[in-house]
Amino acid sequence: MSRMRSARIRQLVFGFYMSGIMSFLMSGVITFINTGIDRGFPMRWLAAWLVAWGVAFPLVTFIAPLAGKMTEATLSRFQS
Repeated sequence: MSRMRSARIRQLVFGFYMSGIMSFLMSGVITFINTGIDRGFPMRWLAAWLVAWGVAFPLVTFIAPLAGKMTEATLSRFQS
C-alpha cells in the first residue's frame, strides 16, 4: 500500500473513531440536560447518538484537512 493511500485510510479510521466517541459523549450529555435520566434515557441517547454520528463522521472527514491547515498556520506564527 502506498504511503499516500495508507495516510488517507489512517485519517478515515481516526475520523471514524473520533467522531463516534465525541458524538456518543456529547449526545449523552445533551440528552441528559434536555430530558433527564429515566427509563427511556438509553433509547433517546442511542437515537440522538446515531443522528449525531451520521452528521459528525462526514464533517470530520472533510473538516480535518482544513483544521490541520489552520493549526499549521496558527503555530507558524508563534515559531521563530
